[in-house]
Amino acid sequence: MKPPWMILLLVIALRSSAAEPSQPASFSSAAALPSGWRHVPLPKVERANAFRLVMDGGVQVLEVRSAGSASTLSHTVAVDPAVTPWLRWRWKVSGAVPGSDLRDKAGDDYAGRLYVFFDYDPARLPLGQRIAFYLARSIHGDALPAAALCYVWGTAQQAGTIAPNPYTDRLRMVVLESGDRRAARWVIEVRDIAADFAAAFGEPAPAVTGIAIGADTDNTGATVTVRFGDISFGTRP
Repeated sequence: MKPPWMILLLVIALRSSAAEPSQPASFSSAAALPSGWRHVPLPKVERANAFRLVMDGGVQVLEVRSAGSASTLSHTVAVDPAVTPWLRWRWKVSGAVPGSDLRDKAGDDYAGRLYVFFDYDPARLPLGQRIAFYLARSIHGDALPAAALCYVWGTAQQAGTIAPNPYTDRLRMVVLESGDRRAARWVIEVRDIAADFAAAFGEPAPAVTGIAIGADTDNTGATVTVRFGDISFGTRP
């Protein structure tokens, strides 16, 4: 079983600063995995995913193979959702993960994931959540963010579902694709992250500090492959 998502975020340790890029490094023009992307294995998960660059339709893309495993690639960015709210990428999965279900921890597996991390001020949390969050920070470190979105290719829930992660409601899951209907072909996603944050958390989106991509099958033991094209933030869809 994977640990709570907060430990994942601790390991990623994404921080916002003026020195951070406004766009993730592209896969299509790289000779090797771009240096801006960092592999993040998960504590207590024995097997990590396999990441490599491959050609698909004449374009170089990232391939993630998950076989009873879980890990991500992370990238720091400094993005103002009020200026560049549109997040665009394309992905292709071999198939949906049987047993994927965001209602419980045992179903917290997905054929594809894309996390967006926000620089949310913990002082804005209700008292009970704030106490729990600062306790978590005392254990896991000050890099722990207080809000994130996770766009997923799911199975049990319909596309359009937004719900808390089974480990914590400070991570909101957004189901973009579900099941096998669009599997095995490229699907373009264009999301207004400011609008998605407002829909998920009920307030304006703070600055984006980073993203992470991957797949995970450590709970279900399934085997899937997901490919990602270049990922970018923009001023318009």
